[in-house]
Amino acid sequence: MVVDDFATITQKRMTGGLRLDDIAGMNIHIDPGPGALVRSYQFGLDPRKLDAVMVSHSHTDHYTDAEVLIEAMTRGMTRHRGAMIGSLSVMEGYRSWGPCISDYHKGRSECLTLAPDETLRLGGLEIRGTETVHGDPTGVGFQLKTEELTVSYTSDTEYFDGLPEEHMGADVLISSVIRPENEHIRGHMCTDDFIKLVEEVSPRVAVMTHLGMKMILDNPEGEAMRVQEATKTRVLAARDGMSLKFDDGDLVDVHVKL
Repeated sequence: MVVDDFATITQKRMTGGLRLDDIAGMNIHIDPGPGALVRSYQFGLDPRKLDAVMVSHSHTDHYTDAEVLIEAMTRGMTRHRGAMIGSLSVMEGYRSWGPCISDYHKGRSECLTLAPDETLRLGGLEIRGTETVHGDPTGVGFQLKTEELTVSYTSDTEYFDGLPEEHMGADVLISSVIRPENEHIRGHMCTDDFIKLVEEVSPRVAVMTHLGMKMILDNPEGEAMRVQEATKTRVLAARDGMSLKFDDGDLVDVHVKL
């Protein structure tokens, strides 16, 4: 995890995860790492309006603010409201990983454990766990599907032969891409891995996020353009405060809040 820790502890990029608003009428925060609560307010997003918190695996840069977001979602643990969805390690603990959510914080929300290839429904949203190859052996990615839009999030994983199949059908593909060019590291993807994934999945839009220090200090926008040219797909390198707006599955606006 050293590759992620440097970006996290230096805060060269913010580590609050990502938020999906008005997806099947719900607001969902995924992988709320350090600063998720503060950054939500900074960028005009009210955590009290969340309907679900989702955590892919039990590494600190993905879960540290999950409990405080649960408190916001449940109005200070005074209401039964929302859902908490996570991997086995996050929800129950597995060997030396987790649990990441206390029994107290599980007490006011629907709590759901998700494994690869398992599917659950949350209102009008279908959520499927996708396989990962990473340090936490129970970690998952997420594919969220509505009638209009399918969003796939790989979370942290290295590229493996079955990874494209896990995310087939995605309109929007969001992936952790740690290193630039062909700099492979166990448990993570580099740009060249992402090119292969985008070519196979063929989403409408692909987003590189969770960038490692070498990627940040290199040229993430240039790497995104290299993926775009190789795949003929719209590719973006995530930036702090970036928001994407979709209409009927089409990307209609990209905005960066300062």
